[in-house]
Amino acid sequence: MLTSLSTISLGQTQSDNPFGLVYRDALTENVEGEVHIHSVTYDLNGIEISANVYTPAGYAPSKSYPAVVVAHPNGGVKEQVAGLYAQRLAESGYITIAADAAYQGASGGEPRNVDKPANRIEDIHGMADYITQYSGVDAKRLGVLGICGGGGYTLKAAQSDKRFKAVATLSMFNTGEVRRDGFLKSQVETIQKRLKEASEARAQQAAGGEVQYVGVSSISDEELANVDTRFYREGFKYYFRSHSHPNSTFKYTKSSLLDLMRWDAATNMDLIEQPLLMMAGSEAQTKYMTDEAFSKATGTTNKELFVIDGATHIQTYYVPEYVKQAMSKLNEFFNNHLS
Repeated sequence: MLTSLSTISLGQTQSDNPFGLVYRDALTENVEGEVHIHSVTYDLNGIEISANVYTPAGYAPSKSYPAVVVAHPNGGVKEQVAGLYAQRLAESGYITIAADAAYQGASGGEPRNVDKPANRIEDIHGMADYITQYSGVDAKRLGVLGICGGGGYTLKAAQSDKRFKAVATLSMFNTGEVRRDGFLKSQVETIQKRLKEASEARAQQAAGGEVQYVGVSSISDEELANVDTRFYREGFKYYFRSHSHPNSTFKYTKSSLLDLMRWDAATNMDLIEQPLLMMAGSEAQTKYMTDEAFSKATGTTNKELFVIDGATHIQTYYVPEYVKQAMSKLNEFFNNHLS
């Protein structure tokens, strides 16, 4: 069933938000005694990263706070769902950070929209580097939340980065599996053909030629009406209609496929020994990715799969009742493990 326009409008905010935020109930100013947002930049391997830090109501640098790193979805930016959950967690007393991935959004890096797993994982380590040095943060109480593609990269980051004491994902998307096999394994027969095309794109780029891209940066109403997969249809509505942001795009360099197609979020899951919470909507077409990764997380005895009843993948990004369920579980989880 199609998501109604009235449902989509539940998440909308005015596009003239002074912080560029496009989610419902987003901050419009820093009011004394309430959650504040701080735009920051920092260097990560020679690239300037653009991030938002959210501090709790009554924040004082002399106090001690737990912190949570929030990793955004593929094609997303910090002003969308990552910002929503970062703000909600700050309302619960955490210092949080949501950053644009290197080569994407408002962060630096050329060519634009490189989308390599190693970069996205390093982005998460980099957010941890920055936020653990932030005034008031107790580095021993650091958690991480990854959403969609950011969830897959979060699993990888947490496998080796033991600064993260609690690991959570929402609507986890295994980018490598999908780029390789296609969504719901719809492109298995063309793997070698697409690898050859990606190799040629890299060769052209290395020779100084034009950078080739795949994916889309916009979609017409006619094209949207012809999208037959609910996940992508709802995703396009979210990113290009109800929660659009000028820095957000589904376009990425074709040469990135060399890295993406040999990568998989669900490998080495046994390396996660930290408490693990994985959340997915009961109606999400992507839920099988969460189920697979969760079953392989044999290195921790403290793990939970939380199903958000009735929610699709994209609906967990903005529909109030589903966000409320996810936040209730996140607060319980982080309170238990970052106290």
